[in-house]
Amino acid sequence: MAIVIAQPRYFFGIRTGIQGNVLFQDEHTIVYPSGSNCVVYNIDQKTQKSVPCSDKSRGMTAIAISPNKRFLAVAERGNLEKGEKPLIIIYDLGILRKRKILGSVEVHSDEFVSLIFSHDSRYLAGQGGAPDFTMSVWMWEKSKVLGNIKSTSPIVQVSFNPEDQTHVCAVGPGACKHFRYSEATFKQFAFQKTEPLNYTCHAWANAEHLLVGSESGKVQLMEAGELKQEFVVTTFVSTGGSRSKSIAEKKLSGSMINIQRKESRVTELLSDHAVTAIVAFAKGFACSAGPGLVHLYEKTDDEYYKKIREIQIPSDPYSFDPASSQQQVFNSLIVSPSEEMVVGCTSASQLYFYLLTAAEAARHERVTFEVLAQSFHSSLVTGLDMCIRKPLIATCSLDKSVRIWNYETCVLEIYKEFSEEAYCIALHPSGLYVLVGFEDKLRLMNILIDDIKSFQDYDVKSCRECCFSNGGHLFAAVHGNVIQIYSTTSLENVSNMKGHNGKVRCLVWSQDDSKLISCGLDGAVYEWEVLTVRRVSENVLKTCPYNGVALSPDGKTIYAVGADMTIKEIIDSQILRIVESNEAVLSSIVLSHTGRVMFVGTISGTIRSMKFPLCVPGDWIEFQAHECPITKIKMSYDDQYLVSISEDACVILWKVLDKEGHGMKRDKDFAYAEEILITKGDLEEKNALTMELKLRVDELKNENQYQLRLRDINYNEKIKELTEKFVQELDSLRARQQALKLEKDKDDMLHEDEVKKLHEQHVKTVEDLESLHSQKLMTQYEKYQELQTKSTRMQEDYECKLLEAEERKEIALEELTDFYESKLQEMNTKLDEANDSFRRAQREWDETQRQIEEDVDREVMNLKVSYENQLRDEKETTQKAKADMSLLRKKYSIMQKDMEDRKEDIRKAQVEAGKLNNVIKNLDKDIFGLKKEIQDRDDTIQDKEKRIYDLKKKNQELDKYKFVLDYKIKELKKQIEPRENEIKRMKQQILEMEGELGKFHTQNTILEQRVSQEEEKLSAAENELYRERIRVRDREVVIQRIKNDIHRCANYIQDPKLLKDEIVAIHRRHVSDRDINATAELDADVVCELSRQREHLESTITTLRKQLGKDIETQKHDHLRVMQENVLLIREISDMRRELKGCRFNSQGLESALGLHRKANKLSTAEVIQQLADGTKNAQLMRQLGETKKVVDVQKQEILKLRNEVCELNKVVQRMRQTQESFLLPLQSDQGALRGPTH
Repeated sequence: MAIVIAQPRYFFGIRTGIQGNVLFQDEHTIVYPSGSNCVVYNIDQKTQKSVPCSDKSRGMTAIAISPNKRFLAVAERGNLEKGEKPLIIIYDLGILRKRKILGSVEVHSDEFVSLIFSHDSRYLAGQGGAPDFTMSVWMWEKSKVLGNIKSTSPIVQVSFNPEDQTHVCAVGPGACKHFRYSEATFKQFAFQKTEPLNYTCHAWANAEHLLVGSESGKVQLMEAGELKQEFVVTTFVSTGGSRSKSIAEKKLSGSMINIQRKESRVTELLSDHAVTAIVAFAKGFACSAGPGLVHLYEKTDDEYYKKIREIQIPSDPYSFDPASSQQQVFNSLIVSPSEEMVVGCTSASQLYFYLLTAAEAARHERVTFEVLAQSFHSSLVTGLDMCIRKPLIATCSLDKSVRIWNYETCVLEIYKEFSEEAYCIALHPSGLYVLVGFEDKLRLMNILIDDIKSFQDYDVKSCRECCFSNGGHLFAAVHGNVIQIYSTTSLENVSNMKGHNGKVRCLVWSQDDSKLISCGLDGAVYEWEVLTVRRVSENVLKTCPYNGVALSPDGKTIYAVGADMTIKEIIDSQILRIVESNEAVLSSIVLSHTGRVMFVGTISGTIRSMKFPLCVPGDWIEFQAHECPITKIKMSYDDQYLVSISEDACVILWKVLDKEGHGMKRDKDFAYAEEILITKGDLEEKNALTMELKLRVDELKNENQYQLRLRDINYNEKIKELTEKFVQELDSLRARQQALKLEKDKDDMLHEDEVKKLHEQHVKTVEDLESLHSQKLMTQYEKYQELQTKSTRMQEDYECKLLEAEERKEIALEELTDFYESKLQEMNTKLDEANDSFRRAQREWDETQRQIEEDVDREVMNLKVSYENQLRDEKETTQKAKADMSLLRKKYSIMQKDMEDRKEDIRKAQVEAGKLNNVIKNLDKDIFGLKKEIQDRDDTIQDKEKRIYDLKKKNQELDKYKFVLDYKIKELKKQIEPRENEIKRMKQQILEMEGELGKFHTQNTILEQRVSQEEEKLSAAENELYRERIRVRDREVVIQRIKNDIHRCANYIQDPKLLKDEIVAIHRRHVSDRDINATAELDADVVCELSRQREHLESTITTLRKQLGKDIETQKHDHLRVMQENVLLIREISDMRRELKGCRFNSQGLESALGLHRKANKLSTAEVIQQLADGTKNAQLMRQLGETKKVVDVQKQEILKLRNEVCELNKVVQRMRQTQESFLLPLQSDQGALRGPTH
């Protein structure tokens, strides 16, 4: 058969310890890690998609999503010992495929502890872990490394500025660093101006402000390394007794610090907690500090923050301690893109959410989170089982919880937490009971509609493996290296299977529940027969501790996996085939119920679909499932689903498909049961509640109807009042309207008169203005003419003046040029003289400078030598002083440490002295008590020694009896062995007789069917014969009438005319035209049909007679053979009775020899015989005798049954003979009657 495919269908669980393990893809979709996959979960539709990690992945360490929500970055752990660097894989969330693989040579760690995209989704920063804490920044689409930043202090988280992709921030214990990318490198800037704290997380409030959380419970608001505001998140107790929080806000503006207390009722400080997660949004930010609490802050008008509320994890009603859920710590917080919801992941692998719109509705109150999706396991999942009759999965974990999942709807049906850790679990085939192994006991519990309640406890401590049989009537549990079988009906221990020398790791029932397969760490695989509690086959390989085992549907082939990295195929205690697993240790194995599909799990977290039947070398397809070793895998009863659990606290549901991607074919349609269990008290409570609610509904209906009637009455009255008011107002408004209409008409008349008057005035004013403006226009035109003539005259005057000014300018320019040329000649002569004097001065200055430099060099050399000597002396003295200071400082620090150590030693010594004094006092008391106990024990020892002496004497006597009994037991064995052979032979004969009896039953049923068919045929023939007889009788009557009429016509034989008339009358009386035609047509058909039926009946009668004869002969032979066998069995039974009497006589002789009938030694002798029976094989002989008695009784019953059946067969044969004779006699008479008329 081809290899099948396992496709992930649903993931139950979330991985913690991963940076940013919850992310929003859009408003209704989140991304979180589960197993070795990233799950894309739709919150509204409850659907999942998965993004698998790369093959041979060593686990995820951090994830991040791009701001455009298109890409997902996953950091995978490397292995420096093998030279494998950590990698960052970019996935396209649209198609769920790999886009890029990034790595850095500069990172010398095996993991990336933090990832972040820039705001434009072009750049990616990854922070490496210990020892070098190197941060790398990529232009990831081109796989180009922009730069690397090494840090001397640990870094836990990095981030980009929300508006500047060149600005990167990194925080860690004692470090909050800002880097800017410039000139192809990252340079640190905005150095911190306050004392650094042990920072744990940070978030950008905006492009300028950074929120940083620390281990001391402080949240600092920073701007360019400068502290702006500080929040100290602490836990207080209020005067009213209720638990509350107080925030001390330190507002820094310049050198002013304003400390404000937000709650005045706080009286006592309890504890401070580290800020583990922080997230910012437009209106404020949220941070987690302390177990189960998230603090919500809102931005004020002055760019500072104030606390508005606290959000708490709700208590868990299904837990043994409901308040324990409130001790979870949030590892990460995230806000949805629309900022309507905040989602958090806790240290216990749980997802919670809270709507921020509700926070705006009710402020300054403590509210609770709600569970997102469903509750998950938080620790190693130890047990797994699947139900047959219901689509249920049961898991248990070290988190003390038992959970029931529905793999059809992919929801958590029921879960409950207990006070002890659960190690194994088994589901009853009906789905109504669950068996769970706890640390102190094994519990059988009912699965109710909303609870899991225990109804039977067994004293089996730390049970690591248990399972129900396929029929559900038995279950097996491992107690150390012993397998205990219990009945689910009597709830008692039926049998114990001993044989393993180490812990039993796996149990598997055969499909008919007749066999049980077990394997253990001792390297043994045993096949047990459940009824006889004996080993049918075994295979022991001490060098291979087995982890899992599977059984083929026919119960003949066993498949086992262990620490030797192979799959072994075992048939009849022999290893038929060994399939290597390519250096992978296999932890679990499962075979489908049809025996056509095999899956194995590995300690690396992968699942392999093996090609089945197995071949060498093995062929398989490997699927990346979990990040930790797989503890167990199971397949559903219809082979459609596969479930795997692991140490990473995740449960994965797989859909099994063939190569074409279709589901596995089912042999038949399988319908799941829908029954549930509910306690009588719960049912009565629910019925009472429903009755109460029904009564309440009826009361509310009556009350509502009464209120409606009252409202109708009130509304009718109000309607009447309103209609009256409306009518009155309508009348008044109509009157007012008429009055206003009259006023309007009057106003219209007045307005028309005024308009006419105004129009006349306007016409007059327009005419006056036109005349006035025409006069003014004339005067202005005259002025314009005068001004124009004046301007022409002035222009002519100015032109004349300009010509005169130019002539004067030329004359003045000639005079000035002559003057300055003469002056320039004088200055040139002076310049030549100055140059000569400068040259002389330059030569003199050079000479003096040379002499001065020589003198200065000599003085400098002398000073240099002297100062170097002084400097050397000073250096020597300073070095000596530094050495002395360092020695003194070391001595001082050592002395201080010694003083502190001495003080601590003195304090410890005082505490230890007090403790030792108390111990001495307690020891004195213990010594006094022990002395008394020793004295008492001495007395008891003396008594025990006397008793031992008496017992030794008895033991000598018992040794004598033992020798005698051994001899007699050997003789009894010799006598019993031939009897056992005879019993086996008789059993074989009984089985053969049962087979023959079954054949007789089948033959009898066939004969009965044939007889019933023949009876039906005979009844049909009788009916037909009866109808024919009636028809013949009618014909005879008609013929007799015709004969009488003809005899009457004989009187008219002499008169031809009367004879003719009489014959015509007879013809008319007895024959019609229709009868003539029918008889003409049917005579031939009737004759043919009659002859055909007669031949058919004759042939059937002959065949029936032959069959009856054969059946009678065969029954006679079978009856004789059964009687002969019964005679033989009766003879053998009489012989066995005689032998049984002899055995009883021998046993009485043994009892008399042992003195069992003596009254004085009755109790001691019984004890002696019990000890001898335990030590020897006498008990086995007695059990064999009891079994022979049972076999004889069973054979007696079988013989009685056979006798009764033979009697019944004789009766049936006699009845059949009687019926056949009764049917055949009338048939023969009818045949004779039929033959008579034909002749």
